[in-house]
Amino acid sequence: MSKASLEFKIITKWVSKNAKVLDLGCGDGRLLKHLNHKLAVTGYGMEIDPEKTVKAIKSGINVLQSNLDRNDIQRYFAKNSFEFIIMTQALQVVRRPDLLLEQMLITGKESIITFPNFAHWRNRVQLFFGGKMPQNEALPYNWYDTPNIHLCTFKDFEELCKNNNIEIVARSVINKQNKTTLCMKIAPNLFGEVALYRIKKY
Repeated sequence: MSKASLEFKIITKWVSKNAKVLDLGCGDGRLLKHLNHKLAVTGYGMEIDPEKTVKAIKSGINVLQSNLDRNDIQRYFAKNSFEFIIMTQALQVVRRPDLLLEQMLITGKESIITFPNFAHWRNRVQLFFGGKMPQNEALPYNWYDTPNIHLCTFKDFEELCKNNNIEIVARSVINKQNKTTLCMKIAPNLFGEVALYRIKKY
């Protein structure tokens, strides 16, 4: 298995051994495979892309081809079916992140979310001096062809959690090089490029 990213390592620390896990937007199943190898987890992935779904199935992952915007989680799974529901780098591409979070916290006891931070200083600089939507390693698309329809900041996400009685169990901050620094810990909304949150209902 290839060397795990810091994002994967943080998620691995948060997930319990032998847990039942659902990975939303699982892609080719790499994260589930990693968690199975490290923690003997079991579970499913959900993925909209048919090619990625086939790759994941070929690698031994149970995957449902599905669209997260259609409330597919509750269509397939009952309340508290999983110890953890994970969604990496996909919160910003769904139509109603608030409703999806609600589904996740009904179907799973805890959730782990990662997303790019729109308030990172590079994005602020590009907007201020360039007058255009940021385009960089963390946000590589043009404004007109990006899948990101609900970009947010750490503060936005934490406010959403507060307003919806969601407890933040843990938070970690990294950059696109999979590193963390003292500046990110002191001022995460300014210096953090990628947010990782472990959450549950109060």
